[in-house]
Amino acid sequence: MPLPKPPVLLPLGVALRLLPDAVHTRVFTALVNHLLRGQPAAEELGPLEGKRICLSVTDHRGGVCFLVRDQGITPWRARGTDDWDVRIRGRLEDFWRLATRSEDPDTLFFSRRLDLEGETEAGLYLKNLLDTAEPDWESHIHAVLGERAGRRMVCLLNRLGLGRHLPGGLHVTDP
Repeated sequence: MPLPKPPVLLPLGVALRLLPDAVHTRVFTALVNHLLRGQPAAEELGPLEGKRICLSVTDHRGGVCFLVRDQGITPWRARGTDDWDVRIRGRLEDFWRLATRSEDPDTLFFSRRLDLEGETEAGLYLKNLLDTAEPDWESHIHAVLGERAGRRMVCLLNRLGLGRHLPGGLHVTDP
């Protein structure tokens, strides 16, 4: 039985159709760079340094292109249809499942629901990084808010019972 479509896909699909790719790219890179703060995955980007990566959403004719740089990503504009090192192509729903980890990346790639093109070594490294990266929410909160405010936020989230809903949970005790 197929998984139900997440409701967020409708507004995302409309945005992909109506807004230019430059807007998608700016929003995407800002979001990814924010999420990389305090994450071990940021340190694992080294082998992709300088690589031009494009994500093409085939069912909405939109996409984003970015350059991996300094443990993060920066917007980048392709100058032609083949002006990239690695490209991942697929439907918006499959990108959403990849991003939310609601479906295994290997399943998405090996079933060809997401296509990986370009430099084989860089593409496989990227796929494996997506497959193995586990978010460290506690480190992220500390990186964004600072040590003291981060510790208080983690304690508050735990008291509210919200920490247990994050993958890996939150483990800091009250200050």
